[in-house]
Amino acid sequence: MDFLLSGIMDITPQQLVMYAVGIILIYLAIAKGFEPALLLPMGFGAILVNLPASGVLNQTLEGIGETHGIIQWLFETTIEASEALPILLFIGIGAMIDFGPLLSNPKMFLFGAAAQFGIFFTISVACLLNFDLGDAASIGIIGAADGPTSILVSQILKSKYVGAIAVAAYSYMALVPIVQPLAIKLVTTKKERMIRMDYNPKSVTRLTRILFPIIVTFIAGLIAPQSVALVGFLMFGNIIRECGVLGSLSDTAQNSLANLITLLLGITISFSMTAEAFVSLDTLLIMLLGLVAFIFDTIGGVLFAKLLNLFFRKNKINPMVGAAGISAFPMSARVVQKMGLKEDPSNHLLMHAISANVSGQIASVVAGGIIISLVSNMLK
Repeated sequence: MDFLLSGIMDITPQQLVMYAVGIILIYLAIAKGFEPALLLPMGFGAILVNLPASGVLNQTLEGIGETHGIIQWLFETTIEASEALPILLFIGIGAMIDFGPLLSNPKMFLFGAAAQFGIFFTISVACLLNFDLGDAASIGIIGAADGPTSILVSQILKSKYVGAIAVAAYSYMALVPIVQPLAIKLVTTKKERMIRMDYNPKSVTRLTRILFPIIVTFIAGLIAPQSVALVGFLMFGNIIRECGVLGSLSDTAQNSLANLITLLLGITISFSMTAEAFVSLDTLLIMLLGLVAFIFDTIGGVLFAKLLNLFFRKNKINPMVGAAGISAFPMSARVVQKMGLKEDPSNHLLMHAISANVSGQIASVVAGGIIISLVSNMLK
């Protein structure tokens, strides 16, 4: 009985905070449906790693010696040592993406690039707030609204805040339907939101669909070699989808593989959510900076569309489409479609928004690779 009571007495106020964080994440996953495949294991893992003398973490026990906890082992093996889990997840993501709408409307590539503005803006702000460069770069990438990229960049750059960055990245991905409409309305007028865009897609040949991931991998590898692991595995997943001879493997990558890795990634990243590492003012600041990055990515895409409209009197672009240039696929495209229908029930923007959205998926991983390359060289 004394042993049981000692466990309760060993709980710290910071651990109580983490229990609350874990329960909130589980609530958001189950009750609200916010990224349940990831937030639920992250929330449950946050509770596991903060139990006193938790058996899921490595520890030395009297009379037994050193024991290896499963969550710490998973983290050290699949994230810290190899970054395997976030990279492998890109195979599944690539297999889910249809680049056809983007290939039939190539100008949408521009919005994927423009909507990464918030990343670099937030890196600058984080540096001004005295975060070191590696941490600042890792915080900025939250704006990509791409959880695996955020985890990978923060891990490679040895950030002290991997857990907080992962929670922020996935939380804002889940909150896209809430945050993005507010940011879009902040910088657009009703008249702009009602701009109609015709959709006359050109046919995209099977050969083009197959060559596209190969060409993108070459270009990304030559321009930003550090992005090859990210872009390469994303494009590998896509070529599995498009080749036409690996249908069962494509289905497996989109469903079983992606779901299993997402589950493991969620509970593994909870290793970085121990009370000592997570409960601090820096964590709160990171959450706020992540929101800034996410909002400015959205605004950057919208303002870029408005800039293009200054030069095109015909075939104007609905500025909301620019907001879909972030990586949160397909949530952001759905937000734009819903907002467009609200302003004009006969105005369908989904295919344009999807084009910008898949472009943002590519742009976010390339941005991650560029940041890794630049920051790694600057920290040498």
